[in-house]
Amino acid sequence: MAGWFELSKSSDGQFRFVLKAGNAETILGSELYHTRAAAENGIASVQANSPLEERYERKTAANGKAYFNLKAGNHQIIGSSQMYGTEAARDNGIESVKSNGASTTIKDLTG
Repeated sequence: MAGWFELSKSSDGQFRFVLKAGNAETILGSELYHTRAAAENGIASVQANSPLEERYERKTAANGKAYFNLKAGNHQIIGSSQMYGTEAARDNGIESVKSNGASTTIKDLTG
């Protein structure tokens, strides 16, 4: 099964999205956006940038966990991954975003 985006609203009225893999695991999460349109633009940016290797910033947190950020062409972070125990697991997460990020399925959970 292909991945999809879930668009949701936070308790303070802001919007966010996550990208889910076909197994329903969250593989990328966004920041909070003030408007629905801005969150939808973020999804469009993931769709455009996720296939591009150079858009991934591989990082290691202070606790030694590996993670990544997906960046737009202007170097702004579009979304961030969960923390992974190994760099290999992080790299598998990147491959999952590459293969699922172009999804046009958006599940609207704002209602």
